[in-house]
Amino acid sequence: MEHTVQSISGGSVIRLSGRMTFADFNGFQKLIAMFQGAHEKRIVFDMSRVDYIDSSAIGMILLARDAALTHGIDLSLKGAKGQVKRIMDVTKFNQAMN
Repeated sequence: MEHTVQSISGGSVIRLSGRMTFADFNGFQKLIAMFQGAHEKRIVFDMSRVDYIDSSAIGMILLARDAALTHGIDLSLKGAKGQVKRIMDVTKFNQAMN
């Protein structure tokens, strides 16, 4: 998994790309720590370039959601498609994010 960060009004868009698996856990934890320390009000994970996620990736996003809630950050996902969208639909992931 790779990522880029773009500043937007009141927060950041984090564009993720590639495969998102357990192998990305440590890097994803650093990403979460980065936005916790920046006092962001809004974080958007742009998933449009993510080709594949496994169950570990779902868990990592849920960890990000929990961290966001703890720090008063509005966290949202956008752009999921293909296999990523199917996994999120099957797991009712959008309900877990609300």
